[in-house]
Amino acid sequence: MTEPPPSTFPRVRAGDLTSDLDITAEELRQLLDLARLVKRHPERYRLALRGRILSLLFEKPSLRTRMTFEVAAKQLGGDAILNTGPVGGREPVEDVARNLERWTDLIVARTFSQETVDALARFAKIPVVNALSDLYHPCQALADMQTLREQWGEWRGHKLAFVGDGNNVAHSLMLDAARLGLDFACITPPGYEPRPEIVAKAREFAVETGALIEVTNDLDEGLRGAGAVYTDVWASMGFEHEAAERARVFAAYQVNRELMARALPGAFFMHCLPAHREEEVTTEVIESPVSLVFEQAENRLHAQKALLLMLLDGPAH
Repeated sequence: MTEPPPSTFPRVRAGDLTSDLDITAEELRQLLDLARLVKRHPERYRLALRGRILSLLFEKPSLRTRMTFEVAAKQLGGDAILNTGPVGGREPVEDVARNLERWTDLIVARTFSQETVDALARFAKIPVVNALSDLYHPCQALADMQTLREQWGEWRGHKLAFVGDGNNVAHSLMLDAARLGLDFACITPPGYEPRPEIVAKAREFAVETGALIEVTNDLDEGLRGAGAVYTDVWASMGFEHEAAERARVFAAYQVNRELMARALPGAFFMHCLPAHREEEVTTEVIESPVSLVFEQAENRLHAQKALLLMLLDGPAH
């Protein structure tokens, strides 16, 4: 007999996940604990969101984000409906939000602009999840923190180095690392550093946990003591027009065998995917035994299940 799921789950008090800052440090740990349980015992949660429907609003192409939210909804007993194209292209965002709240239970939005996510949350009376914007990628960071704990057992006493563009992924990783006590270095070419206000917020969190948050242009400095090395594409969606210039600027920051050797022996390699092989990372590294890229992709499913459970808290009545 399948064991029934818990009748209640920890709650996200903000009611949304528009950015990593919507969840407290305590809620972040609760979510990652729940993600571990969901992964180990999926049968306990198969009806946990029975009757719940997700709206998926995707302005950008997606494989992992779309598939994992759809699979998560279905494996928890609910369902998901996809709509692609500009959010607010045919009608104002506030009208989109107030329609969806009458038909569905939660909005997952993958957008070019953080302002779109924020507007959806402002006008919708149902939870809104940021599935990627220009500033944050919180769902990716949740899966990454889950993946690192599976390898290390805990975050404290370890260091994650992000190499490349100080982008949305770097922002979310930095904020979560700071709250979990994980040392974090963001290593970028000059002029591509993460947003100063996000660095300041991460360092504010780090005062409480003792994490060290570094931003540097120096590869040796940033990689020193790193047990995991993370990279992302050099030109994210929306920056394709800068691809040629970025390829020139970022060439010295390619994650290859020589760069990995500057980190700790046996350091893990991480990437949010899709990867441009032989650009930001070599095939040799991404296919090596230390690569965690597919573990990260798998954990998108489990971390997002935990997030949905904490935002929706059980089946429809």
